[in-house]
Amino acid sequence: MNDTGNLAWMITASALVLLMTPGLAFFYGGLVRAKNIVNTMMFSFISMGLATIVWVLWGYSLAFSGGGPFIGNLEMIGLNGLDVTDGDAIIFVAFQGMFAIITPALITGAFAERFKFSTYMVFLVLWLTFVYAPICHWVWAADGWLFKRGALDFAGGTVVHINAGIAAVAAAWLLGPRRNISSGVEPHSVPFVLLGAGLLWFGWFGFNAGSELASDARATMAFLVTNIAAGTALTVWVILQYIKTGRFSAVGAASGAVGGLVAITPASGFVNPLGALVIGAGAGALCYGAVIVRSNFNLDDALEVFPVHGIGGIWGAIMTGVFAVE
Repeated sequence: MNDTGNLAWMITASALVLLMTPGLAFFYGGLVRAKNIVNTMMFSFISMGLATIVWVLWGYSLAFSGGGPFIGNLEMIGLNGLDVTDGDAIIFVAFQGMFAIITPALITGAFAERFKFSTYMVFLVLWLTFVYAPICHWVWAADGWLFKRGALDFAGGTVVHINAGIAAVAAAWLLGPRRNISSGVEPHSVPFVLLGAGLLWFGWFGFNAGSELASDARATMAFLVTNIAAGTALTVWVILQYIKTGRFSAVGAASGAVGGLVAITPASGFVNPLGALVIGAGAGALCYGAVIVRSNFNLDDALEVFPVHGIGGIWGAIMTGVFAVE
């Protein structure tokens, strides 16, 4: 308990995961039209405040306290009972809180340019309470029904990415398409997209390697395979896009990297470098293909949340079972 080396790493990892949310703000902000950039970026930024409050007051308790196979109870409401001398317990609350911050922010890409900010704030509180916390409990709590059945999700492929991807489809379907986009929407700022993707990639090392909750060999392997999958997916995406369109795309490169990062998330603590290479290659191909397929349907997932996070997460979850090693 309170190993200073592990605590130092986990404090750093928690900060890296928090950095991903401003990174997401830049990534999404660059993809929308200029008139919507501030509103889109604020969807991510407000989560850093509002999700933190929800997590402290009741979110953590619902996700990780005892209660049953489907949801926790409120015995730790307001973090009641948290031992102020137990550094491991304290940093676990903080680290998991960073996941709760970014997950609802991911969904906002699906309804970009057509959602009131005040409505989103209400949605964020309700979704964290009734969707995120229960699914987090299923997969990661000791008495969760999926945890007990041996489900492998090292860093959030199911809890974060599939969860957000499915929510994105539901939101886009309920809201309907944006107006005046028949000719397509060009990204407002490609440099913002690349900056955001770079910050996400950087922060993802804390997301995945930090999920070991220790500074050890598994954490370092998670760090390595995270980079391998991201780089491979980026390369596959841009090559496939070049074959189809005859040009290389900076936005495609950024999206491919994110798709690879998503796919390796559930597997990062379980696979070796060659497994990561396959997972990354598959993510680049499948996520790019999903973007093309999605464009043929009347589903305005504005910033391709489901093709990247949903499909990438599902692919990664399946491949975790294929490539996991002891």
